[in-house]
Amino acid sequence: MKYLTGLSSYQGSRRTAITFGKFDGIHKGHQKLVGEVQFLGRVTDIDSIICAFDMTPFWKSRQMEKPTIMTPGERRRFLKGKADYLLECPFTREFSSILPEEFIRRYIRDLFHARYVVVGEDFRFGCDKKGDIAMLKAFEKECGYELHAIAKERFGDREISSTYIKECIREGRADLAREMLGYGYGMTGTVIAGNRLGRSIGFPTLNLEWQREKVLPRKGVYFGRTRIDGVWYQSISNLGTKPTVETGDRLLLESHLLGFQGDVYGKCVTTELFSFHREEKKFASIEALKEQILSDVEEAVRFFEEEREEKE
Repeated sequence: MKYLTGLSSYQGSRRTAITFGKFDGIHKGHQKLVGEVQFLGRVTDIDSIICAFDMTPFWKSRQMEKPTIMTPGERRRFLKGKADYLLECPFTREFSSILPEEFIRRYIRDLFHARYVVVGEDFRFGCDKKGDIAMLKAFEKECGYELHAIAKERFGDREISSTYIKECIREGRADLAREMLGYGYGMTGTVIAGNRLGRSIGFPTLNLEWQREKVLPRKGVYFGRTRIDGVWYQSISNLGTKPTVETGDRLLLESHLLGFQGDVYGKCVTTELFSFHREEKKFASIEALKEQILSDVEEAVRFFEEEREEKE
C-alpha cells in the first residue's frame, strides 16, 4: 500500500476503484466500503484507493476541537494491505468550497480515472454538502464510472456511525463500541517509564500517555488486550491519574498483562478496551490497592474465560 497526503500527490494513470469518507475509526460500515473497493480492484485488475478526508484543518479554521477514534497513524496501520493507495486529503476551507459537479469531474473522472465509486448511501460532498448519491448516479455515464452505494450497517435499532461510537466510548460502554468497530477501542503509543510501583507489589504495568486528539473514554478500569511485538496478551487497564500514588493530573493508560514478563519501555504497543469493570478510585493505602488489583485480576480471568466459552 502506498500512503499519500493531498490530492495533488496522486499521479496514477490506471483505472481505479475508489471510496471516499472521513474514516474516523474504521467501524463495520467503513469496513464494508474498504472490502468492496479491495474486491473490485482485485477482480478487475485495477488500482484500489481509499481517500480519507482529514477534517483537522477544517475544525482548526473554526477554532474547534473534534477528538477522533483513530489517529492518522493508527488508521494507516489498520488499513495496511487493504488497498493499493491510502490517500489522506486535508479538508481545508478551499477544498470544502468545491462545487459537487467540479469534484466529480476534476477528481473522480480526471484525477482518479474511476471505474467504480464506492460510498455509503448517505455520502455527501462538495460545497454545502450539495452533492449526494443521486448526483453521483446522474454523472455515471458522462464520467464513465459505476456507482456502488452501500447500505448503512446497523447495531440493534440504530445505524452504526462514528458519532454513536464516540458516545458509547465517552460513557464507558466499551463493549458496545467494540461490537460496532469489530475491535476494541484503545490507543497505540510508545511505552513510557512509570514509578514502578506495580512491579514492586507484584503487578508490573506498562504506561501510555493518553493522546489528546483521541476520544476520551470514561475513566476507570477495563478488561481488554495489549499487543507487543505482534503478540496479543489479555490485559487489565486503568485509564486515569493514579490518585492513590500520584498528585498530578497526567492522564495515563496503565495496563497489567496476564502471562507476560519483560521490559517494554520505549516499545510501540497497542491496548484495546473491551469492557468497563469499575471506576478509578483513591485507596487508603498501597495494601488496599494491592487487594483491589488481586480482585480485578480474578474478575478478569473470569471475563476472558467466559469470552472464550462464548466463541466455542
